[in-house]
Amino acid sequence: MRLILLGPPGAGKGTQAAKIVEKYAIPHISTGDIFRTNISQGTELGKQAQGYMDKGLLVPDELTCGLVADRLSQEDCKVGFMLDGFPRNLFQAISLDEILKDTDTKLTKVVNIEVDKELLVARAVGRRICKSCGATFHVEFNPPKEDGVCDVCHGELYQRADDNEETVSKRIQVYLDETKPLVDYYSKQGIVASINGDQQIDKVFKDIELSLGSEK
Repeated sequence: MRLILLGPPGAGKGTQAAKIVEKYAIPHISTGDIFRTNISQGTELGKQAQGYMDKGLLVPDELTCGLVADRLSQEDCKVGFMLDGFPRNLFQAISLDEILKDTDTKLTKVVNIEVDKELLVARAVGRRICKSCGATFHVEFNPPKEDGVCDVCHGELYQRADDNEETVSKRIQVYLDETKPLVDYYSKQGIVASINGDQQIDKVFKDIELSLGSEK
């Protein structure tokens, strides 16, 4: 099972990612994790990535693709993988196709979790986080038993400064603008599974399972 997981901020992608890797026993691969691992291990690619990050610059596509290629060559990826946060653009998508072609493998499916932008904004703006343990609540969808107090550790709940309507709306729109070309690209290959993310968590995952069917 070789998957790409797409989904805008607030779509519940993290929750579904955890369920997917557990169900299908495949590694969860994110560019953030790859960067951190290579930097901590002091690899040549990691040193190059660190150089850009120290300057506040984005890691170039060519270097990012090199890091991903190295990660996919590792033993645990022989059974499959789930890519999260990569590819982010058409250059990376085309590079990924080349990486897989070199190993005579293909993507199984691109799982695209879709949620209306208005609902995504409402989810983010209503989010409250515990200062002590990091537990997450929502004023409407998952309210704490006591207003402003964490159910788990009784810590104080707060709203992130960037969880405001204007910032969240811009963040989501950037994602949608960047992702549309990817969805179009993979739709032409016939491997996109569009999943309605505006459902209960278990129902979303059931739809993902159905979209994957008996794929290997």
